Amino acid sequence: MEAVPRRAPRGGLGRIVAGVAVISVLAAMAYDTRVVRIGSDEHVQDDVFSPETFGTTEFPKIQTSVESRAVDAATLAPAALADKAAAGKQYGVPAGAAPVVPVKFTGVAGEARSGVYPITVDGVPSDVTIRLQTGPAINGTDLRDATGEIVFGQFRNQIEYQNAGSGLNNAMKAAVLQGVDTANLQGKTVTAVGVFKLINPKNWLVTPVSLSVQ
Repeated sequence: MEAVPRRAPRGGLGRIVAGVAVISVLAAMAYDTRVVRIGSDEHVQDDVFSPETFGTTEFPKIQTSVESRAVDAATLAPAALADKAAAGKQYGVPAGAAPVVPVKFTGVAGEARSGVYPITVDGVPSDVTIRLQTGPAINGTDLRDATGEIVFGQFRNQIEYQNAGSGLNNAMKAAVLQGVDTANLQGKTVTAVGVFKLINPKNWLVTPVSLSVQ
């Protein structure tokens, strides 16, 4: 009697074919996959917002704008005391609850607190306190808001908008404060150009865009 060849069960043949297909797909994926180390240049995506790049790019523009519009503190102080709203409108840029005003002055630095120096300026009424922040922490978003040209709509969310301010503060520190002995300004004469929010006409917290020490 002639022997009849046995056929492989359908299920077994299907499993073999499926296994070969899976192996082929995995091999193709491995061939087409590139390993990218986190933190490398290749890992940075084009559409990811960089506060550092933003600050470095935009700070020089803000610096130029502030320096060209800065009003002398001896002129600004009496005007702000007389009519804060009018002074803010005349000299500043709208920025939420209070305008950001560009100012310039030369004065003597007092004793610092957390990197903030009171500055005595000739011609400024004694009831006006001018404080100059020199780091290491630079607080606020006054640089971001100084020109009125950087607005929330340019960013994807509030976090990016806030980080833009931090990026500008850091860029200012590198460009303006890095070469100044900010720990030892007491008793020295400083010349500064900067911005502050005109919230209280008797108390200014100035963020510099330029600073020199005599």
